[in-house]
Amino acid sequence: MRRIIVVSLLTLCFVFAINLFSQDSTYAGAAKCKMCHKSEKQGQQYPLWESRKHSKSISALSTEEGKALAADAPDNPECLKCHAPLYEKASELKGESVSCEVCHGPGSAYKKMSIMKDHAESVKNGLTEYGSTDAIKTQCMTCHENAHDKPFDFATAWEKVKHPKPESE
Repeated sequence: MRRIIVVSLLTLCFVFAINLFSQDSTYAGAAKCKMCHKSEKQGQQYPLWESRKHSKSISALSTEEGKALAADAPDNPECLKCHAPLYEKASELKGESVSCEVCHGPGSAYKKMSIMKDHAESVKNGLTEYGSTDAIKTQCMTCHENAHDKPFDFATAWEKVKHPKPESE
């Protein structure tokens, strides 16, 4: 009987470990980020995002200019890939436009406070880290390079959209 219990517990632990390590990260949504990233101590990252064009990019698809570029712009995958990049991966987040996880990666595994307090743990759990401004530029250019034939000055744009990093504890 004792052997059956030990084998059962080991099997249960093994199954749990497989499930834990095989889970793909999912998108949590900007509301989850807001809980912590709205304070002054955290650099007011959420309010800054909310006040900028990235948070409203999907609305551009419903304007006359947007519809002139593509009659079906609000539902056109070619438009959505930049104006609502998470629409295919997390359709419920389509309305968030270009939100936190577009740049920082799916947050389900790193959103816990115990993980977020440790930058290395956050990265280990999926937080996208950019090693340089060039790496950030590469990410930005996936949408902004030749977008609607409008010129894009990364350095100027970066100054408008960057946000402070949270204080380390």
